[in-house]
Amino acid sequence: MSDQEQLYTLQGNVIVGITPDEVLNGQLMVADSWLVSDGRARNLQEHYSRFQNWVHQIEPGLKLTALFDAATKLTPAEGSWFPRIEFLVNPETAQTQLILRMREAPELETRISLWSYSEPDPRISPTIKGPDLSLGMQMRRAAQMHGADEAVLLSPDGYIIEGALSALVWFRDDVLCAPGSDLDWIPSITRQEVFAIAESMGLQTRTEKVKPADLVDLEIWALSSLHGIRAVDEWVDLGGPVGAPRHLDAFNKRLRMQSTSISP
Repeated sequence: MSDQEQLYTLQGNVIVGITPDEVLNGQLMVADSWLVSDGRARNLQEHYSRFQNWVHQIEPGLKLTALFDAATKLTPAEGSWFPRIEFLVNPETAQTQLILRMREAPELETRISLWSYSEPDPRISPTIKGPDLSLGMQMRRAAQMHGADEAVLLSPDGYIIEGALSALVWFRDDVLCAPGSDLDWIPSITRQEVFAIAESMGLQTRTEKVKPADLVDLEIWALSSLHGIRAVDEWVDLGGPVGAPRHLDAFNKRLRMQSTSISP
């Protein structure tokens, strides 16, 4: 834990500060995080709903309202923050714990380079954020060893799924495209936002089953709740160049407009 991170847990309906030693020795089953800039965030309730849906797949009926209220109230009104909420389970004792990590946000990035992960998808829960977060960091480090920022997960047949810690979309002319639901990817809130923006602009959208080589010369984006939209400026093993980010400014402007105050 860095000096800029504060830890909290829920005891009954009361949120209390804790030390790292008081974090449950268990498995991270569910996690979610979002960017808050000067008290404003994009679709915060969507993050709470997604976290609740995931947790209730494991422990139906667990009360989470107090955790969400605390996450909102404890986020400072000034500065850039990246809170994370977690659901931990000790598989031996079945004990559970809800954690809030109040963290300063890292420096935001606007560009990213990609590398196709060369091994089979190692994730155990590819549609829930949490269990595979450490694997995502390992795959990102593997990408860095190949001169890229992010690893791209591929299906056994070589089709693009998503980034290790990001969603991927691309444009064919003015059509916004992304992997379809026949592949296992994290339900990305930022992807939902970007597709909604495209539709509001009158642009067509569709899903595709494609391999990296199919995206040569296309505008490609990596999406995340932290960085929003990052334009891909290189894909080291794509087999050709990526396209210029022609749509980026228009989408970024509309994405920023979706930030609203988190204060009630």
